[in-house]
Amino acid sequence: MFIMPAVDIKNGKCVQLVQGKPGTEQIVLENPAEVAKGWEDRGASVLHVIDLGGALEEGENIPVVEDILKKVSIPVQMGGGIRSIDDAAHLLNMGMDRVILGTLAIQEPETVETLSQEFGSQRIMVALDSKDSQVVVRGWTEKTNQTAPELGKTMEERGAGGILFTNVDHEGLLGGFKVEPLLELLESVNIPVVYSGGVSTLEDVALLSQTDCYGVVIGSALYKGTLNFEKALDYQK
Repeated sequence: MFIMPAVDIKNGKCVQLVQGKPGTEQIVLENPAEVAKGWEDRGASVLHVIDLGGALEEGENIPVVEDILKKVSIPVQMGGGIRSIDDAAHLLNMGMDRVILGTLAIQEPETVETLSQEFGSQRIMVALDSKDSQVVVRGWTEKTNQTAPELGKTMEERGAGGILFTNVDHEGLLGGFKVEPLLELLESVNIPVVYSGGVSTLEDVALLSQTDCYGVVIGSALYKGTLNFEKALDYQK
């Protein structure tokens, strides 16, 4: 199970928001590329980058992303603001290891098929963000009428090579999470699932390590120091 530090970018800076809501910045660091390199230096083997500016339609941060790719040598997966096949292709051609498609994949599933055929399914991940047991899109502002297990199966059939499952109810709150929704998704698909949302203690990491989860994204807890990164790495398997 990979421990994936989150580097969320907004207005050219590394930030942490509560439940993805603008104006709730808890952490603001000036140089995202330096932050990313810091995680690599401390032992991270995968980085999770989100362009919050792109996701929230406040202006993308592609030059910052380019800086991160130049600075680090470990694989980087990225989502946020990818609204077309061209957007995804640009990032993949830039050297991004894996792109994470959210609203685009759910509203136009054929794009998953197209990209996985062109670049290989292992480089295409689909974000399923769940709120009140339903998948939400457009920066968590609109509900769909489908659950994560239902959409997970569809995306796997379309060629997605992995799923990023975020439990929005717990995101950024540092209050732990319920493991049941993740277990339901894991039972429904055969592709790797990365979990995100509410992971705030080593006990949370230990719990996830007992599932078939491929990786876990950790943000606020690492930046606030409530979870020790080096100790979390002990659970990589």
